[in-house]
Amino acid sequence: MGLALFDLDNTLLNGDSDYAWGQFLARAGAVDREVYERTNLRFYDEYHAGTLDIHAFLAFALEPLARHPPAQLLAWREAFVTSCIEPMIKPAARAVLAAHASAGDTLVIITATNSFVTRPIADLLGVQALIATEPEREGDRFTGNVSGVPCFREGKLVRLRAWLEAHRLDLQDSTFYSDSHNDIPLLEAVSQPVVVDADPVLAAHARARNWPALRLAR
Repeated sequence: MGLALFDLDNTLLNGDSDYAWGQFLARAGAVDREVYERTNLRFYDEYHAGTLDIHAFLAFALEPLARHPPAQLLAWREAFVTSCIEPMIKPAARAVLAAHASAGDTLVIITATNSFVTRPIADLLGVQALIATEPEREGDRFTGNVSGVPCFREGKLVRLRAWLEAHRLDLQDSTFYSDSHNDIPLLEAVSQPVVVDADPVLAAHARARNWPALRLAR
């Protein structure tokens, strides 16, 4: 039995849940559509370019959570998962998850996208363990701030090591699946890195190191 770690966006999904959530909020009238869509796209492009300021992005992405009451956020999230996320799930990704589950591996989704957005997605995929960026709360309301270390780039390793310590596990028999060059620090830390529908930077990095590559996208 081992540890099977999965990035979420563009790895298990045909798309980016963080970006799609922002677009959904704009369509729902939760934010100023023109301004929000333009800013959301800029951050998305910076993410792919490897220039994203994660704290600036989170200040932008978490602000709508603080602005709206919990009941409204939950209603929007339910509609978002049904209309946007379910069609994004890669059938081949479900097969990979099932194979690891059948082998008795511990399944973990580890993602930079915040846990409010990703917890129901992990549930939909049948993965109990989720390591994600955590939005700060005061009572039942979000503050718009991030709690702890953002689960991004080297921060994924920080968050994973804390999770491993808490669960008395290690990376001795570990596999990590990801599409993004932003995940190279974690890919290099596991015993078996696997690139999935990789971006060009990660694909080149993987070829140089003879890492296995999968194509799961439809």
